[in-house]
Amino acid sequence: MRWEVVHRATEYIAEEVGIALRNSAFSPNIRERMDHSVAVVDAEGRIVAQAEHIPVHLGSFHVGVHNLLEYLMREGVELEDGDAVLTNDPYISGTHLNDVMVLYPVFWRGRLDAYIASKAHYVDVGGPLPASLNPRAKTIYEEGVVVPPVKILRRGAMNKEALSFILENFKTPVVARGDLEAQLAASRVGAARVKDLFERFGDVSEQWNEAIEYGRRLALAEIATWPPGRYEAEDYLDWGGELLPIRLALEISEKGVRADFEGTARQVDAPLNAVLGVTFSAVSFAVRSAIRGYIPTNYGFYSLIELDAPAGSIVNPLKPAAVGAGNLETSQRVADVTFLALSKALPGRIPAAGSGTMMNVMMGGFWQGRYWSYYETIGGGTGGRPNGPGVSGVHVNMTNTLNTPIEIAEREYPIRFTAYRIREGSGGRGRYPGGDGIVRAFKALAPTTLSIIASRLAVGPWGLEGGEPGKPGKITIKRGSGRVESMGSETVTLAEGDEVVIETPGGGGYGKP
Repeated sequence: MRWEVVHRATEYIAEEVGIALRNSAFSPNIRERMDHSVAVVDAEGRIVAQAEHIPVHLGSFHVGVHNLLEYLMREGVELEDGDAVLTNDPYISGTHLNDVMVLYPVFWRGRLDAYIASKAHYVDVGGPLPASLNPRAKTIYEEGVVVPPVKILRRGAMNKEALSFILENFKTPVVARGDLEAQLAASRVGAARVKDLFERFGDVSEQWNEAIEYGRRLALAEIATWPPGRYEAEDYLDWGGELLPIRLALEISEKGVRADFEGTARQVDAPLNAVLGVTFSAVSFAVRSAIRGYIPTNYGFYSLIELDAPAGSIVNPLKPAAVGAGNLETSQRVADVTFLALSKALPGRIPAAGSGTMMNVMMGGFWQGRYWSYYETIGGGTGGRPNGPGVSGVHVNMTNTLNTPIEIAEREYPIRFTAYRIREGSGGRGRYPGGDGIVRAFKALAPTTLSIIASRLAVGPWGLEGGEPGKPGKITIKRGSGRVESMGSETVTLAEGDEVVIETPGGGGYGKP
């Protein structure tokens, strides 16, 4: 069918844009870890197609693109051919400050017919700490620099004033400039491919409409086989000695899925708050994972998910609450609690909890006459499944990134790795045990500021059907003096020769051992 040919071509455009961005990026975080995502959006702001990138980015486009287009309309900003709009404001883009969002309009025969939307995690966007993720932040202003929506390109020419502002405030300007140029270049690739599509098939808007409707029908047909009802679940975020509840009532009906977070913790004076785009991403990821078979992950699917997230809560904070870790850790727990609710609706279909943390490592300082910032997330174990054991040593749920190869990290930064292996025995026992976590250790070769943002350090990932929980995570610092210290989500200073040992959680077990 014609619409399917067009839709598959559009999916490949999103994939190609992602590859172009990765191949031309400067930072190892994008070039090696692939911490970026891409979507093709129609003229109405609806997601038509996405590449298989990062779940926490992808679902947020559904919210972020709408917010950005609404902002531009409200401010009377008109887009012309060759323009590009940039922002990292989490309360618009839908994730956190490090994710720089670029919206690139595509004009065909003088008419705006589409957009290329991309997000890329810049390793540093200013603020007081390396990598711009601050465990002590109470507001976004203590995390980094907020760049409101601005035309970074005007009719194809760089907006030098805006660029100068950005580069003067991001602490690694050469890398930031390179990553921005890569993002813009990839957007041009996407725009050229979309124009080719229009030239070949004519106005494909109707075919895109059919693809969106097809995605809606397929998803709805699967959800209609789920037992309707209200399924409740509760999970917790451990932070600073507290357990913050995330409560969910998942309502399944013939119209789709509604996620009600009434009773969830109020927003906190910490970076754990998750903007609405993050919460939507995590819920939609879990629901999509429970749907059997192929469906296009586009507006058709996203339109079936409704959120009721109380304003001022940890899953829908009010600006200017800090949100850096909400994108990282709260997203994981929202996915966990959604899976837990789904396990009650779909017994025998949902795995036990995975590691449940991105185990974020932020390092930096001055070295060899320049400022450096390093960011890494470390995988763990997935939960045991109804038909087999969990998987060891992988990124779980909302990440989907790669790691930074040791050789690249040691070449770029003053660190030397001392261990990188599976954390054997960390998965929960069960008929099908959880996958094991990771041990990743390194020494500082120069004075360094280290920050950790993590969860599942106090309570391990839950098991299902009698399976045991996985082991919680653990961070240890071995000082050159011989002193050994435990560390949580905090910031410390490392001297040359200090070693950091990070042990990530294993997944929960499934079924009685």
